[in-house]
Amino acid sequence: MMPEPTARRGGRRRTRTQSGGVRALDRGLSILEALTDQPGLTLSEIAERVRLPVSTAYRLLETLRSRRFVQPSDETGRYHVGVRAFEVGSAFLPRLRLNELALPVMKDLARDLGETVNLAVRDGSDAVYVAQAEGQQLLRMFTQIGARTPLHCTGVGKILLAWLSPEEVDGVMGPGPWTHYTPNTLTRRTELHRELDAIRDQGYAVDNEERELGVRCIAAPIRDRQGEVVAALSLSAPSSRLTADRVSTLAPEVLAAAERVSHLLRTVGG
Repeated sequence: MMPEPTARRGGRRRTRTQSGGVRALDRGLSILEALTDQPGLTLSEIAERVRLPVSTAYRLLETLRSRRFVQPSDETGRYHVGVRAFEVGSAFLPRLRLNELALPVMKDLARDLGETVNLAVRDGSDAVYVAQAEGQQLLRMFTQIGARTPLHCTGVGKILLAWLSPEEVDGVMGPGPWTHYTPNTLTRRTELHRELDAIRDQGYAVDNEERELGVRCIAAPIRDRQGEVVAALSLSAPSSRLTADRVSTLAPEVLAAAERVSHLLRTVGG
């Protein structure tokens, strides 16, 4: 039997089951926030702060304790944020550190070559731009930070796919065909796999006006301490300036910049 819908909220219909699940999650997060603001609260203090009955607060704390998100003190009966919350929060640090380490290198490259430099990471079947250093040309490329772009037709996207296994690529991308943006867009799985093979051989990717006519880019991988590709660094420019001949000239510069960021991640990034 399907759950009965509740009233609309914010234009979206939610079921009773979904609403209860969301409410429990929200209350659990409120408890974690309360313990972050003031560690060492008792059960009654937590219930008062998050405005919950003591019995409800206790059930939520027990769930959080079982998952190691909170840790009770046997001596005082007070609760603290647990080690699992630290582990989950620490997952954000490499992303933050990546931007911090990459931006000076990106700015140097943008200044030296006069073109815009971007940094992107993968989220599902998209690349997400997380940093940018603008070039100094009057006509220059601009990408909104946080913007998403498809993997199959961009330099950064193809870099983020190239060192996955063929099975992983298929899992991320699905069977295709994928969206066709320009006459140069690769839309079929066999075409993409051939392209990724070539990218691994040469070490860098080129977006040859595959996402947008008149725009070309060169992208290179950034690797962590384990050698895994965690981001892509790219140089973008109008294709009238970034000609095929200039690609071969500038690709080593982009590769060198990406390797500098990788080196920083391995030695400084922690």
